[in-house]
Formats: sequence, structure tokens, C-alpha cells
Amino acid sequence: MKKSILITGCSSGIGYDAAVELQRKNWRVFATCRQQTDCSKLINDGFESFSLDLSNESSIIEAVKKLNKKTGGVLDAVFNNGAFMLPGAVEDLKRDAIREIFEVNVFGQVDLINRCFPLLEKSISPRIVNCSSVLGFASLPYRGAYNATKFALEAFTDAMRRENLTNKIKFILIEPGPISTKIRENAIPKFEKWIDWQHSRQKAFYEKILIKRLYSSTTKKDFFELPPSQVTKKLIHALESSNPRARYFVTTPTYIASIITRLLPTKLQDFLLKY
Repeated sequence: MKKSILITGCSSGIGYDAAVELQRKNWRVFATCRQQTDCSKLINDGFESFSLDLSNESSIIEAVKKLNKKTGGVLDAVFNNGAFMLPGAVEDLKRDAIREIFEVNVFGQVDLINRCFPLLEKSISPRIVNCSSVLGFASLPYRGAYNATKFALEAFTDAMRRENLTNKIKFILIEPGPISTKIRENAIPKFEKWIDWQHSRQKAFYEKILIKRLYSSTTKKDFFELPPSQVTKKLIHALESSNPRARYFVTTPTYIASIITRLLPTKLQDFLLKY
């Protein structure tokens, strides 16, 4: 029988690539998106798709009900990929801005996992794979909100894994560095909604670096940037290996950041990770 997987954030990038490749490998893929219009496109492409808004508890409840009905109550894996970025200095983040990003990147993901447990426990080899980031263990400036959500997701994942050491469910983190996705493009509406950079104490930095980078129309890649397929490759190993790793690094910067954060003193880390 086909193994089944729920993937969040499938409208583009990592989620879409994972859905395509896993379906090609004969997985039954439930490819979800926040917007119904994106789900309709996926359905036209031959996927089983329905809306799942991680910021909305009712949407999560309804999605799990659909999963239960479609799968007969058995789900083999969850790939928590849906998330968004909110660039800006921490001092410019309003309380509601922080709340909004945590609702999607943390609260919704943990809520979804908890509601999927009854379905996963009926699988022979269930997996929960959370898409974190190099920013889940290396905190960079002007990404504080996103950093915090990914640090939180890693903490929850580690806690769940240690709470279930004798359970058959495997809890896995994937930690990509720069990947070719729309995360920067999708961050623009959030930035414009929440960050009053023109009245910021750090206006000079916004003008000199962040604005240019955020609104750049060039297709120039970041150093060591890789396509989403490299994340999918690690995801497949995490899903199909009999003994998956707890963490999977993707891209050279993730390996470099791991060395920096584990081996170097804080003052040197501050210097190396200042942008």
C-alpha cells in the first residue's frame, strides 16, 4: 500500500518540490496550502489538495478531519513546511507582529502535529519532519522574529522526541540554509504591514542594505544557494530510512554556522554573524 504524507505550504518552493517528488516515488501526498486558489492549481496538477491555514485553529481541525476520512484513520508522515519571514530589527517589531508569525510558524505547526498523533500512531513507521532552518540555531540580525520561531520549533521538536523515546514515531528536523524559494518575495507584504522603517532608529541600515535586498528584482543567487530539490533529497532519507537522523543539514552555510555556534566564543560569533 502507498504510504501517505501531509505536507503544508505546497504552493511553491520546498513544499511543492517535496510534493512532486514524493508523488513520483509513489507516496500518497496530501499537498495543502493556505489559499484555496493554490489548492485548485495543485488539484489540476493531479494532487490531492485542500486548504490548511496554520494561523487558524478551525482550519487545522477541518484539515485533520478530512485526512482522517481520506486515509481511513492512518497517516504515515507529516512534513511541516508552511512558514513565513518577517524581516526587520527586533526593536521595530510590534507585539501583534510577533504574535502573527508565531501563530503560523510555531503554534499552528505544534497544533497540527498534536491533532495528527491519533492517525500517525496507527502507522507502522510514522514520521514527523519539521522544516526548521540554519536560523533555528544561529540567530542573525534583522531576522529576529523568524529566528525566534525556528528556535522555538526546534525546542518543541527536541522535547517531543525525548518525550517519545520508546514510541515508534520519529521526530526529525531539516535545517536548510539559502534555498531558491519565494520566501523573500512573500515577506514583502508582512514587512510593509508591520515595519515602520522610515521612523526607525535603524533607518540607515534599512536604506543601505535591507530594502535593497528585500525588493531586489535581480535573479542573482545568494552564496551557496541551492534548489528546493536538495531539501527534498534529505526529506526522502528522513522518511524512508529505517534509522533517520534527528537533524539534517542542507547547504554549506548550515554546516559553517554549526561550527561557529558550537566552537567559537560569543564575541567572535557576534562579529561573524553580524549581517
